Amino acid sequence: MIAKFRLIVAIFVLSSMATLAQTKKTVPATSTPIVQVYYSHFSARCVTCKAVEAEAKKDLAELYGNKVSFQSLNLDEASNEALAKKLDVSTQALLIVKGTKQVNITNEGFMYARANPAKFKAVIKAKVDELLK
Repeated sequence: MIAKFRLIVAIFVLSSMATLAQTKKTVPATSTPIVQVYYSHFSARCVTCKAVEAEAKKDLAELYGNKVSFQSLNLDEASNEALAKKLDVSTQALLIVKGTKQVNITNEGFMYARANPAKFKAVIKAKVDELLK
C-alpha cells in the first residue's frame, strides 16, 4: 500500500515538473521592446511636425507591432524634462534608441513625412532593422 502511494506521488511530482518546464519555455524572456523611438516636440507645432509624429508612429506599428515602442515627448512639459536630458534633446528630434546607441532621423522625417511617406517608411525600416540585428 505504501509502495503504491509513493509511486502515485512520484508520478504526480514528475508530471508537475514536466508541465512547469513546458510553461517556462513559452514565457518570453522580456516584454520590454529592445528598440525605442522618441519624437520630441513643443506644444506649438506645424503641420509637418504633426506629420512626422503620425507617420513614424503608424509606420512603426505596421512594421514592428509591439517589438518597437514609440513615445512622443512634449518638451514644454516639466514631466518630460528628465527623459529629454537623458536623450540630450532640446528641440524637435526623431530618435531611434537601443541601449546607448542613438540614431537621429529628424532630417529624414521632416523631408519625407509629408512629401514622400513611402520613402520615410523605408528610412525607418532600414535604421530600425540595423539596431535589431
